[in-house]
Amino acid sequence: MINFNEPTLVGKELDYIKDAVTVEHKLCGDGKYTRKCNKWIEEKTGVSRAMLTTSCTHALEIAAILSDIKEGDEVIMPSFTFCSTADAFVLRGAKIVFVDIRPDTMNINEDLIEDAVTGKTKVIVPVHYAGVGCEMDKIIDIAKRHGLKVVEDAAQGVRAFYKGKALGSIGDYGCFSFHETKNYCMGEGGAILLRDPGDVEQAEIIREKGTNRSKFFRGQIDKYTWVDKGSSYLPSELNAAYLWAQLEAADEIFDDRMRKWNLYYEYFSSSDVLKDRIELPYIPEGCVHNAHMFYIKTRDLEERTRLISYLRDNGINAVFHYVPLHSAEAGLKFGRFNGEDKYTTKESERLLRLPLHYNLKEKELEYITESVMRFYS
Repeated sequence: MINFNEPTLVGKELDYIKDAVTVEHKLCGDGKYTRKCNKWIEEKTGVSRAMLTTSCTHALEIAAILSDIKEGDEVIMPSFTFCSTADAFVLRGAKIVFVDIRPDTMNINEDLIEDAVTGKTKVIVPVHYAGVGCEMDKIIDIAKRHGLKVVEDAAQGVRAFYKGKALGSIGDYGCFSFHETKNYCMGEGGAILLRDPGDVEQAEIIREKGTNRSKFFRGQIDKYTWVDKGSSYLPSELNAAYLWAQLEAADEIFDDRMRKWNLYYEYFSSSDVLKDRIELPYIPEGCVHNAHMFYIKTRDLEERTRLISYLRDNGINAVFHYVPLHSAEAGLKFGRFNGEDKYTTKESERLLRLPLHYNLKEKELEYITESVMRFYS
């Protein structure tokens, strides 16, 4: 079976984990490897501060607290996203307002956001699907005119750009994922990115269980204490050591994924069999994606179901993606859809993700494309 995903392993991960255990004698968070990862993110994105977290979910939770979300506040986001995007704000008492997506990028439709803004709106959450940037200029403009925060869910957006700016660095807060399905992974993990240096101290407190422990370790105070709300959002140093090996090889991993993404695109776009049968990913002008995933769109749900079954019978694990949140039990309970669901459900039912990972061999990729073409021929 050709797996849809396999966690990346470049070679030094286990050496660095061993070093953390036997040389550094540091297993809990914020050791040498955490600091290296934080610095790498800051240098690559230009943010004031980046801090590893136990997950992107927890990065979003920190962003929700920093945004001062309270009971009854409203948060605007697409329904085509993972539940963590909504959960982080629901936990603070917010009502989620879902907005339809663009069918070309699967990102939130920037032209529909302003109509969803009310007197209760506090935050806009653009989700950069497949590492392709949302239309951030318009989103930032809407946020500024209405006094709203922008929290970028850039879980899939590490090393992707919008008009020269790194995804995750454009809004007030950015959230990365280093889950094992991502381009660079640490098992479970993420990062919170802070554009404004004025947010750093409060973010450190939230991340350190509501204490000023970070200031204590820097020698700024002689003891630390509980000063505000927070939780335990620090990842283990073992996870950070694993991630650091991949960030050191980030260019190699990026080039490998991009080469495979381009091969998929070239094979499919040049096929007479597939002409007008499937739809390929669209990258808008000004966006630089990161080859996080390669997907195709079939005619409809029934065709997608048959194609998934056909590929599985031929030893290929291809999968669909999110079931729109507004149709889920919790989505009905904690949110509402603003306007018409013209594309969210329809496009989500057409989308099929193909295997794409560091360990995928070129001959396997060719076999996958040939299998898709056989299905349609």
